[in-house]
This record gives sequence, structure tokens and C-alpha cells, in this order.
Amino acid sequence: MMGLLSTFIVAVVLLTFVLSSCLYMEHLSDHETRLVRGENGNITRGRFVNNNPAKPQNNSLESRGIHPESSQETDIYRGNKCTMPPESRFDCARDRVLSERECKERGCCYAPLPDSAGPPWCFYPSLYPGYKMGPFTPTTRGQAATLTRANPSYLPRDISTLSLEVTEETAGCLHLTLKDPSSQRYEVKLPAGVPLSRAATHDALYTTEYQPDPFGFIVRRKSNGKVIMNTTVAPLLFADQYLQLSTTLASSLVSGLGEHYTSLLLDLNWTSLTLWNRDMAPHADANLYGSHPFYIVQEEDGLAHGVFLLNSNAIEVILQPTPALTWVSTGGVLDLYIFLGPDPQSVTRQYLQVIGYPMMPPYWSLGFHLCRWGYTTTNTTRRVAQRMHNANFPLDVQWNDLDYANKRRIFTFDPWRFGDLPEMVEEFHARGMKYILILDPGISSTSRPGTYPPFDDGLKRDVFIKNATGHILIGKVWPGPTAFPDFTNPETRQWWEDWIRDFHSKVPVDGLWIDMNEPASFVQGSVEGCPDSDLENPPYTPRVVGGQLNSGTLCMSAQQKLSTHYNLHNMYGLTEAYATYRLDHVQIRCTKRPFVLSRSSYPGIGRFSGVWTGDVRSDWEQLRYSIPAVLQFSLFGVPLVGADICGFGGNTTEELCVRWMQLGAFYPFMRNHNDKPNAPQEPYVFGQRAQAAMRSAVNLRYSLLPFLYTLFHRAHTSADTVARPLFMEFPSDPNCQTIDQQFLWGSSLLIISQCHSTFCVSLYNWHIQYDQFLVTIIGQPFYSKGQYLLLPAPLDTINIHVREGHIIPQQVGPALTTTASRRNAFSLTVALSAGGWAWGDLFWDDGDSLDTYELGNYCYITFIAGQSQIVSDPLRLNGALDGLVLGGLRVFGVPSPPRYVLANGDKVRDFTYRSDTKVSSVFTVQWAL
Repeated sequence: MMGLLSTFIVAVVLLTFVLSSCLYMEHLSDHETRLVRGENGNITRGRFVNNNPAKPQNNSLESRGIHPESSQETDIYRGNKCTMPPESRFDCARDRVLSERECKERGCCYAPLPDSAGPPWCFYPSLYPGYKMGPFTPTTRGQAATLTRANPSYLPRDISTLSLEVTEETAGCLHLTLKDPSSQRYEVKLPAGVPLSRAATHDALYTTEYQPDPFGFIVRRKSNGKVIMNTTVAPLLFADQYLQLSTTLASSLVSGLGEHYTSLLLDLNWTSLTLWNRDMAPHADANLYGSHPFYIVQEEDGLAHGVFLLNSNAIEVILQPTPALTWVSTGGVLDLYIFLGPDPQSVTRQYLQVIGYPMMPPYWSLGFHLCRWGYTTTNTTRRVAQRMHNANFPLDVQWNDLDYANKRRIFTFDPWRFGDLPEMVEEFHARGMKYILILDPGISSTSRPGTYPPFDDGLKRDVFIKNATGHILIGKVWPGPTAFPDFTNPETRQWWEDWIRDFHSKVPVDGLWIDMNEPASFVQGSVEGCPDSDLENPPYTPRVVGGQLNSGTLCMSAQQKLSTHYNLHNMYGLTEAYATYRLDHVQIRCTKRPFVLSRSSYPGIGRFSGVWTGDVRSDWEQLRYSIPAVLQFSLFGVPLVGADICGFGGNTTEELCVRWMQLGAFYPFMRNHNDKPNAPQEPYVFGQRAQAAMRSAVNLRYSLLPFLYTLFHRAHTSADTVARPLFMEFPSDPNCQTIDQQFLWGSSLLIISQCHSTFCVSLYNWHIQYDQFLVTIIGQPFYSKGQYLLLPAPLDTINIHVREGHIIPQQVGPALTTTASRRNAFSLTVALSAGGWAWGDLFWDDGDSLDTYELGNYCYITFIAGQSQIVSDPLRLNGALDGLVLGGLRVFGVPSPPRYVLANGDKVRDFTYRSDTKVSSVFTVQWAL
């Protein structure tokens, strides 16, 4: 490889971060305790409390489901058990509204406040009676104990005996499961994740303590004693359709618990979030398309931890300013993973070891995608693609929405409007483009027998979800009455594969877009309604759009192979993505990498699919909130994610669309998608100045695709994040804890959004806050010292910055597709550190074949700058880079003009140096990679 030699001495001085620590209150029970080590010293430091409440005088409370040991109001209020700050109250009336009398009959405290919003008026006293824990016994996986309740709780169908299993999965991962040992309940079984390597107990990053009566546990960080979880603050409740577990939080800096329309940091001021997949356009206070019961907490000194509740039932999470959190699930078991990090990136890596690392996308999928519901014919679709290229806009993938389908039935295409669809797809392929179309799960059920084979064949093979009476459940979606495939059934997955293969033999699509897979239905439950049962009307329903769990979806009593839809609803999109990716598309495209895009999501979907954020509106607020949405999915292990650029709902404006294209150029997945009734928003429809700004942003993205592709390689192999919140990279900087309008690509590029109409129109500037970022990748360099800077941001500018000490591989040159851009010469952007060094890497393969990393069929090169030279170190070569050259480089932070430059020992004459910017550039050279 080449080397760049000169006599310059690097002397760039950058100030480092200002580190600060924040102390957070730990809310612990105020009763006296003593810590006792159990029989197995590895895990059972016990926290024991002597609690022997008097027996009640009025046993008639048992007939009303009231806990008899808690019904003595004098016992509760004596000893100040009800004296606590309002923010430390835990709601005793979560399941229903209670009067003062009903509250006290439960054995709870009642203390009204001036404002009805916020802290509960009915709340648990300290040491509220609950389960009693027996001794630990060893198991093959760890330790187990039995929890028993002497008297029932106030919940219907209370479960009096539970089994607790504790497993130290790794040094940084603690796994606790609470379930009913006497009855089989649904438990989520995810596809196998990354094998965990057990660590010795003394290596664990945590210690655990147990309060036997009433049962609770405390998890501490071993290094500093910080309380990570404390469940002794409120009772554990476990009934057939109501499971509740509360815990304190180590700080108020909490992210996750998607999918919701929120900032990156969640609001802990008595808010609740419902996890229940729903076809619902993003807006505040609504359950949206995906459910991810995982959160990450920023602690202090750069530490972080995460918690994952592996449960697929409807979940409500209540957040309060204690800080504390309460999980409420409507079924299943309590299957908790606690990840100790110790830093944020380690937390996400530990989480992905459980749910699985993300798939490696094909290179072309990182290009620009264009779609609209309303490209009504093949000729219309052709013209759109042609106009994009005529206007010199890169376009890799052309899409069609449901317009292509005959009577909106999947696995068909309209013989009149899309009769030459196969020919159009082949034309796109000849131009180096790809083609994707939509595939909804709903199968039309009203066609005459023999006229719609996918439904006829599905009937014969018994692949559809049934209602409670054993008949096929019929909902209603775009084609009218529809049946829904049960993807938990192996025969369904085979049927799905067969019909995708049949369609692909006619229309050689390159990827599939699985929409409406919450699953969505335009009728409540089914066209015949749903039975009146506890599944349809459970004792407790979390706050969901529509008020009932079956609103906008199927009956909860619907029968699937594995269980009822009540238990499986949130996993429908995951099971469809799994079927589409693994069983179907892999085999159909043979050795080619699949591409699947899903709207619905659940933990683990990143292994099989990308995700987009649904039907966003064309307005500035939705543009702003798209950034935390993308960053949250990065935390959830779904790096291939983006929002519909320029918005899906409503008419965009030229300025909004320009700004959204500039931001969208740095979504990991970049697609412009529009709804039928709206004004056109293809880039070529706008004025020349707007087009130039959009074109510049897309061309910049294409030049950076080698770098982006390398980031996806790291995500696939090491669980790194691609689009990265600043707090993950700079966890010790308190100024980065709350930022969600700036984000990183990996650790090297900072993207600063211009997504506020006032700033964009009037001020043409943006504030940035970070440290160590040295130069703009385009335009003038600047030097940050970890402070706010005011940067100009005219319409044709998006501020992208390279971090000091990093090298960015690029391919610069004209290209309308990645097929063309991959043939361009490489270039390097080098941002020297204060010490004169920099590092970067490049992963390169053919961009489309399956398992190239696993099979060793790839190239991997590192670039190192230091001691006045830049060297490459090819750690692995396979021929994929043959014929490609390094055509130029820019070095930022060069203190004085080089006297000469050598490339592979030969002098290079075509180089420049700017003393005002300290940038040396080398052009028109052809160094072999």
C-alpha cells in the first residue's frame, strides 16, 4: 500500500472534555434491615426484614379479593408507613379507580393532593404484604427459590406460588425469571442469539440482595455500590392477567421503551408508555407500530446499565420522578435481563447478545430509495426513475406500493396497469438499479374458488389464524375481507416461501416491504366481532389507542399454532420478518443477501429486517422527532432504520423537503415516500436551488457509503451502533446526556440537523456541542473545545464534521447507482489528532453475497496516520478490491506546508496546502489498494 511522506510536524492542540459527575438520589426502603448471606455465597446476600402483621378482624374481606393482612387501617397508619414524599408513592389503584374506602380495604394509604394529575392518591405503604421467599437451591443454570403468598392479593385469579430462577449469564448480564410452576404460561422464545460465555462469579459486575418477606431484590454495581434496581419499594403482583413489578432507577436519564413519539430521554414526570403494536401514525401519547421492552439508564462517571423484560403481552410502563419505574404486563411471565455495561455501548452489546446481532444489509440498500403510493402504472414508475437520473440524482432502488397488485391482492400484479412489470424490473436491473414492492400479510378471502390460488392453497394447508370457534378469522384490510397467515406455524412459513418463490419467478424483485403487520385490520377483531371473554376484556387494559386490545387488529382469542393472539400479537411482525428473510428470500435469491423492510417490530427483528418509522407527517416537528426515533432503534439492535423523507402524510414544502433530504442523507436507511393525495415530492419537482442542495446531500452520502458499509459490518459482527447518540460515545460528558438533535455515524462523523423552520429560514445557523471534532467534511474547518458554537447553515449546507484522530474512506465521483459508485476511486479524509495521528478502516466485499464475513470472503484494511506518513495495513484480502485505486486524500491539521509528498516511494507533484485551514490535499494519483 502507499505511504505519504513529508517533513511537516503535526502540532494541533485540542482541549479535552470537561468531565463531571452527577449524584442521584437512591430511593431505598426506610425500614431497618440486616444483610444475611445465604447458603450459596455466590449470589445470595439476603436482606431480611421481620414483618409479622396482625391478623384482621373482618375476614369477610377475603370474599371480595381483599388482602386480609392489609385491611387494618390502624396497622398501616401506625409507624408512619404512609409517610413518604409524593414522588415516592407507588400506585395501589393501577388496575381500576378506587374510592378512599376501597383503597384502605386493600391495605393501602390514601392521601389526596391538590392536583389530580401526578402522584397517586391511593398508594402502597412500606412493607406491603406480598410473597415470601424460601431458600435458594442450585439448578443446572444457577439457583432457584420458591415464593409463596399466604393470602391472595386483591387481583382476580391470583397465583399464590411462584418459582424464581436466577442465572448469572455473564459477568455483565444477570437473568431473573418469575413464573408459575404449576401451570404452563406463554414464554417468549426468541431465535437463538449470540452464545454467552459464562464468567466466574468473582468477575461479575454486580451483587444481588434479597428481601424474603415481602419478597424483593436489589441489584448493585459491584465497583461502586450503586443501586441499579430495587424492587423492595413496592409489592410484586402476579395474577393470571396482571403482572406488576416496580423498581427504583439509578438516575432520571432513561432511554428506550419504544416505539413512541418521544425525545431520546423519556419524561419521568408521572408518564406511562404502552407497548402494544398498533397501526398508528406517529404522534404523542400513543402506542405505535413496535414494542421494545428494553431501557438504558445513564448513571454517573460514564457508567450505564440496561434492563430487558422478555414478555410479548400488552405492557404498560409507568415512569415517576422518584426516579422509578413500574412494569405492568397482561400475561406471560416476568423474564428479566439486567445488563451492567459498564458503558452505554457495552449495554447495547450485551442486549444484542440476547436478542441477536443485526443482519448485514446488501450494499445497494444503503443507496437512495424512492417510493410513492400513487405510481399507478409501470410507465409512471419508469418515468419517475428516468426523471431522477435525467436530473443527475442518484437512485438505487425504485419501489411500488400496492398500486401494482391486481385488486390489491398480494402475489398478483394488475394485468392492465402493470402487465409489463417483469420487463420493467429487468430494465431497472440492466441500468444497475434494484426493485422492491410491498407485501401485506392480509390474504383476500372473497375471490371465487380457483381465481386466487394463494388463498385456495392456504385453505388446503391450514395456514391461517383461526377464531375462538376454530374457523378462519376474517378481518378487513386493503383488498377487503382478509385472512391472516399464522407465521408461528412451520407449514405457513413453507406456504409463504412457495408463493414468494412463485411470484419471484415472474417478477424478479430484489427485496420485500412487509407492511400492515402489527397486524392491522380495519375492523375491530374480525368482521364477526369477538367473543365476550377475559382475553377480549381482560381485568386490566393498558392505555391503548382505541381503548381495547383488539382495536385495529385481530381478536385476542384468535388461535395460532403457538398460543393465542393475546400472547403473540406483538410478535406478528417479527415472525413474518423471520419467515420472509430466512425461509423465503434467502432461498429464492440463492446466494444473494436478502432485503426486508418491516413496519412492525419486536426485539430481535434487526436480525432479519430493517424498519422505517411509519406514516410520519410532512412538518418540522416530525422531522425533529425522526432523529430520536432513529437513535432509539439503534439502541434496540435495528441499525437499518429511517423515516419517510419529506414526510408521508400531507404536503411538504420546498424548504422542509430540502432540509429533510439533507438529514435523511444520514439516516442509515434513506427513502423518500409519499402518500396518494399529496403534492409530488420527488427531488426533481423542486426549483433548481433546492435540487442542487438535495443533490449535494445525496452525492455526499454516496461518497461516504464505503464508510457506512464498514459501520454496518461492525454492527453485524460486534453489535456496534451505526447511528449513535452522543451519550454513547461520550458517556462522561454531562452535556451529551440529553442531546438528540445531533448524532454520530460510528465514532467519527457528527451530523448536526437543521430541522427547525425558524432557525433554517431566519437564522441559517445551528448550535453544536461536543468535543474533539476537528473539521467539516465539506467547507471550512473549525476547531471545537467542547462548547456551543454558532455555525452558518444556509439552504445548501448541512454541517457534517469529522472527529480528530479518524480517517474516513470514501469513493468520490459521478455515480447514479451504487453499481457505478463502487467502481470509483477511493479517497481518504484524514483528521489528525493533536498528537499527529489518525486511524480508520474499510470492510469491502462484493456487496451482495451471503455470509461473506463468516466465509472469509472479504477484504479488511486499516489506515494509520502518524510520524508524517499514512500507511495502510491490509489485514485480509480476497480480490474484491482488485482494480480499485486510491485516487486522493485530504489531511486536516497539517501545521506547515509539506516540502514534498511520496506515494509508494514516488514523488507526487499534484498536491496543495492551505495555510489558513491547515489542510493538505493530494489529487489525481492512482495508488493501488
